[in-house]
Amino acid sequence: MPYFKYQNKSIFYKEYGQGERLVFLHGNTVSSKMFEFLMPLYAENFRCVLIDFLGNGQSDRIEKFSPNIWYDEALQTIALIEHLQCGKVSLIGTSGGAWAAVNAALERPDLFHTVIADSFDGRTLNDNFSDNLLSEREKAKANLQSRQFYEWCQGKDWEMVVDLDTKALLQCAKEKSPLFHKPLKEMKIPVLFIGSREDEMCRENLEEEYTEMASMIEKSSIHIFSCGGHPAIVSNAEESAKLIKNFVSEYKIK
Repeated sequence: MPYFKYQNKSIFYKEYGQGERLVFLHGNTVSSKMFEFLMPLYAENFRCVLIDFLGNGQSDRIEKFSPNIWYDEALQTIALIEHLQCGKVSLIGTSGGAWAAVNAALERPDLFHTVIADSFDGRTLNDNFSDNLLSEREKAKANLQSRQFYEWCQGKDWEMVVDLDTKALLQCAKEKSPLFHKPLKEMKIPVLFIGSREDEMCRENLEEEYTEMASMIEKSSIHIFSCGGHPAIVSNAEESAKLIKNFVSEYKIK
């Protein structure tokens, strides 16, 4: 299985298909496994790269997650692209992975072609983030299907991973840590924002937030699905794949 080293830890990644590389960044408490069943929708057009961020999936475990978790994951993403030595890639990040994707593109625009940011709150966490997070995590841990999903993504130590992630996110919310480490107006990479109006895990004014973010970026698009849960690229899988293929093709590397 392929791994690369980051800060003396091993990070797992996996590749599917052929063509221009499209790197998938998973959200919090899950792993790259969540993308595997989507690969038939993408692998004919892209060389898909799936990564397990440190502390998740088949990557090495860590003692704690940083409250700046999405910036740290952006740095891991950059390290992956440098390891692959493959030129520019496109990024698709979903939920927490969307923050990682945007941060990576702001940090190293020379490495990226396009960014797809799916199902995330944007520039700030919603006002009820901490309460909603605690409630959602406790319900999930008590639900057999959710426990099985966590174990499928993370392994037998899934509960430790979930608890460490919850602690980091609560600290992030308490400290009001900046979610983007550089201003969005500095974004040089085309960005496609995707979400769903029915997504209960995102802020209620998601379309408004996306619109304001897009206004700061020279090349950007927004698509909000009328139905579907969290995240949109899963609940609206075929439609999302078409959107993403068209968006990447629109800004195809010459």
